[in-house]
Amino acid sequence: MKWFYFILGLVVCSSATVLAGPAVVDGIKGVVSSRAVTFAEVEDYSRPAAETLRRQYSSQPDVFQQKLNETLNDSMEQLIERSLILHSFETEGYKLPDSVVDELVQERIRERFGDRVTFMKTLQAQGMTAEQFRKQVREQYIESALRSQNVQKEIFVSPYKIEKYFLAHQDEFRLEDQIKLRMIVLAKSAPDDTNALKLAREIQAKIKDGTPFAEMAAIYSQGSQQHQGGDWGWVQRSVLRKELAEVAFTLTPGQPSDLIDTPDTCYLMLVEEKKPAQVKSLTEVSKDIEKTLRIQEQSKLQKQWIEGLKKKTFIRYF
Repeated sequence: MKWFYFILGLVVCSSATVLAGPAVVDGIKGVVSSRAVTFAEVEDYSRPAAETLRRQYSSQPDVFQQKLNETLNDSMEQLIERSLILHSFETEGYKLPDSVVDELVQERIRERFGDRVTFMKTLQAQGMTAEQFRKQVREQYIESALRSQNVQKEIFVSPYKIEKYFLAHQDEFRLEDQIKLRMIVLAKSAPDDTNALKLAREIQAKIKDGTPFAEMAAIYSQGSQQHQGGDWGWVQRSVLRKELAEVAFTLTPGQPSDLIDTPDTCYLMLVEEKKPAQVKSLTEVSKDIEKTLRIQEQSKLQKQWIEGLKKKTFIRYF
């Protein structure tokens, strides 16, 4: 170990020298026991998120850099966690037979690449060897298995905790005013298209004469709910365009709307039922609350487990 830290010190010093120059080859970002986490590993781990940020903040370089730094730091912590878990596997007497790893590799090849030829070509394009891929699969499996063993435990969420959460988070379960809505949608080819407007008026007249709204919607509507007779089901105000919501929520059940003419579309609406704003019942949301509390408890257990591993393991950041 003394030799390892002596060599590590030389690597870190040389990395600092490289950073001062025009190009960075690689360097060490941290050490977990005798396992190093390098700049290259952090960058590779962060690459998908970094590309998304680059597209999202292409016109905001300062914001991009801030978000990128946060992503790199988060990736570093996740890699430290992975190293802690792998160190735990190595020191606590766990074993993973090579035959199991071989099966995992073959399964991954079938799922992701289809055949070995495609697999080898993809690895070559990515600059990765088959042995590196095998090591990656092994480590991912070990991490997943130990997380499952130490975190995904059977967690009991009592009815008392569910009710307590429900009472403390009423706003999460509050529903706006709702209407059961049918709609006929006629798209215009241009803002001055009179054909759609003419057809909408003809449909409106037939509805006033007693033809069922759902029948007219099934024949003429161009909306995605045409085959359901224009049935949108229960909707809240926020679901609809502003000009539609302003009309729909003033209608009484059974009352069809007047023609609503917008630059791109003509609409006819029928409100069948109404529900006032309300809070969902505990019975309706108890399963969702139980899931939320279970996730929170698992997150707590994971944090405690990782903190315990940190206390038992040498960690250093550079």
